Amino acid sequence: MEIGGLQKTTLIDYPGEIACIVFLVGCNFRCPFCYSRELVLNDPNLFKIKEEDFFLFLEKRKGQLDACVVCGGEPTIHKEIFDFCKRIKELGYKVKLDTNGSNPDVVEKLLKANLIDYIAMDVKSPFSKYKRAIGVSAPVSRIKKSIDIIKTLCPDYEFRTTIVPEIHEVKDIKQIVKQIAPAKRFFIQNFRNDKELLSPHFNQVVPFDEFEIQKVISEIKHNFEICYLR
Repeated sequence: MEIGGLQKTTLIDYPGEIACIVFLVGCNFRCPFCYSRELVLNDPNLFKIKEEDFFLFLEKRKGQLDACVVCGGEPTIHKEIFDFCKRIKELGYKVKLDTNGSNPDVVEKLLKANLIDYIAMDVKSPFSKYKRAIGVSAPVSRIKKSIDIIKTLCPDYEFRTTIVPEIHEVKDIKQIVKQIAPAKRFFIQNFRNDKELLSPHFNQVVPFDEFEIQKVISEIKHNFEICYLR
C-alpha cells in the first residue's frame, strides 16, 4: 500500500475517539477544489511512508490511540484495502473510512467483513452537477448505491459536502439533503482557498458568506441527528 502521509494524533476526525490518520496515495476523482493535490496526483516529490513503518507506529501506540482514520486520495481504489484494514483491526483499533462513494461494492464488502466502524462519505454536489464537481465522468448510480449501503450497514457514519462557488449555489444544499436524508449526520464545509488546490483557478475563488450557509442549515437540520457547518 502506498502511504503518502501520517497524522499521529487527531481529536476531531473520528467523533469520540483519539485517532491517527493515514493518507493513501491516489484518487479516481479530480475535484478542482481539492487541497490534497500531491496525494491525488501521486506527486513525485511526495514523501512516502513504508507500510511496515506505519504498522510499527500502530504497535507502539496501543493503549494511547483508539482508532485509525483511513483516507486519501480515495482508499477504495486499492485492491489491498481489505488486508490493510484487517491488519489495523487485528491490532485492536477501530477503523474509520473516508470515501467518495465511487466503489459501493468495496464499501459493502468491507462493512460485511466488519472491517469498518465509521464511514465519512463526501457527497460532492447535487447529482445533476456531479461531473463539474469531480472533474471526471460522474458515476451517479454508484454514488447512490453507496449512500444506501452506508445508511443500511454502517455502524456509524456521516455525510459531508464542501460548498464551492462556481460549482455550487448555497441552495444546492437543500437538493443534496434530498439525496441523503434522513441520516445520522450531515456536515457542511465551506470551501477554503488557503492551500494549493488541484485547479489553481480555485485559489482565486472567494468562499461563500458563512451566514448564508448557516441560514440554509437552520432550514434542513431537522432531517438529521446532527447537522452543522464545520
